[in-house]
Amino acid sequence: MQINRRNFFKIAGATAALPLASATAAEAKKKAPSPNAVGCLVDTTLCVGCRKCEQACNQRNHLPQPKQSFEEMAVLENLRRMDDTSFTVVNKYYPHNIGTLAWRQRPTYVKFQCMHCADPSCVSACIVGALSKAPNGAVVYDANKCIGCRYCMIACPFQVPAYEYHDALTPQVRKCTFCFAQIKDGGLPACAQVCPREVITFGPRDQLLKLARWKMKNNPGKYHERIYGEREVGGTSWLYLASEPFENIGFPDLSPTPPPRLTESIQHAITSYLAVPLGLYGVLGGIMWLSGYLKKSQEAEMGGREQKEDKEAGNE
Repeated sequence: MQINRRNFFKIAGATAALPLASATAAEAKKKAPSPNAVGCLVDTTLCVGCRKCEQACNQRNHLPQPKQSFEEMAVLENLRRMDDTSFTVVNKYYPHNIGTLAWRQRPTYVKFQCMHCADPSCVSACIVGALSKAPNGAVVYDANKCIGCRYCMIACPFQVPAYEYHDALTPQVRKCTFCFAQIKDGGLPACAQVCPREVITFGPRDQLLKLARWKMKNNPGKYHERIYGEREVGGTSWLYLASEPFENIGFPDLSPTPPPRLTESIQHAITSYLAVPLGLYGVLGGIMWLSGYLKKSQEAEMGGREQKEDKEAGNE
């Protein structure tokens, strides 16, 4: 193809637009909960803080025994977090008063563990693929791939992953496994299986949402008008019902936008804005090259004319 000014600008414009088009397409790609995802619905209005879920989790995952037995209820007087020896904990929240208005008449007990997000930040942050999202919704950890960078701990909006700092040789990132080995074969998570009050309901995530809405509709005034985990950070496998605003009982107030989508959109924006000056430099470089080429052609043409004129003058 003959390169003229018009063709050059067409090629340069198309080349500059390619990064922009790819970034726009990447930003439009959203991850939603898998249609095959399972989950757990936790009805906090039923929980009495018996800690049987903690004990069952401890036994199934072969975790170290705690300093205080699981029958000791005094531990509930202090807020606790999951760590490398406890994949789930129950916290106790006393009635929250605003003036003369009390949100509830008795303490609320809340079980916390990894939320197994539909679009997990830990998976997005892991640079070696040690964390992955299974089709059934569980976020699975492969210790053989982990290099201990702990980016997952920083990325998690719920601050769940814990690190075995005490293990100098083979430390691992530790968190709730969603009893993946059991549920993939049709079993139940240990906590859901043992709960004497049936606080935890295990099943397909879409059916759990229907159950939660049915409970809210048939018990007016009992539940706060929100299912925690339905939309937070793009949706989670663990869903919660409560009698009051979730911010009062230890839940972070999070955007429906998954953090990976935000960080990736920033990266794409940077790439896009970088592509603009690169494309411009390409166009300017092409103009300079084309201008130089035209200038040389003009000089050659003028030189040819001068030689021709000199030759004709000599002949005369």
